Amino acid sequence: MIGAVNAILYPVAPNPEQALSRPAGRAAREREAKTVAGEAVSFATEPVGPAFSTREAALEAYRERVEAIAPEDRYCQLVERIVVESGKPARLAPVSPTFEDGRRWPAPPAEPPRTVWRLMISYWRPASAPTAGAPQARVARKAAEPVTPEALRAIASQPLRPVKPQQPLDIGLFETPLPEAPHIVVPDE
Repeated sequence: MIGAVNAILYPVAPNPEQALSRPAGRAAREREAKTVAGEAVSFATEPVGPAFSTREAALEAYRERVEAIAPEDRYCQLVERIVVESGKPARLAPVSPTFEDGRRWPAPPAEPPRTVWRLMISYWRPASAPTAGAPQARVARKAAEPVTPEALRAIASQPLRPVKPQQPLDIGLFETPLPEAPHIVVPDE
């Protein structure tokens, strides 16, 4: 006999704050989340709440969300992030192997970058809900007003999102559809 599988029940909400405080419902799978939301959904993981300087301080504030909870309630976690100052994140310079004195890598930097602890929540976001952050580059480029340097940095730091799901490639490398009859594929050499 196979035991029951515990699936995480992620909240369904338009933003991380509502997912944490008052979700519309909870669902383990996308089709269940679509039923709760009444529309298409996408899975999101975003920070919520204030930043804490130590893990202990963050754990004190969110202990009931990350420790000693049922398996289906594990949709929150504490993560350490590098502090973003003056619009751009602190980055460590790449290092090359040294192979000196029996060591492969050089000594670590004297002072590591400053970090903070944040609560990350994973949830189902309805498709009609506005997304946080900067607009995509293609949207900002078509806008009438010029893009500020801060907005450009925000656009560059966010992950790429597709306009629509990628379709499978159903034609060969040297084939092309006819412009006057797109349903006909011909060799292109």
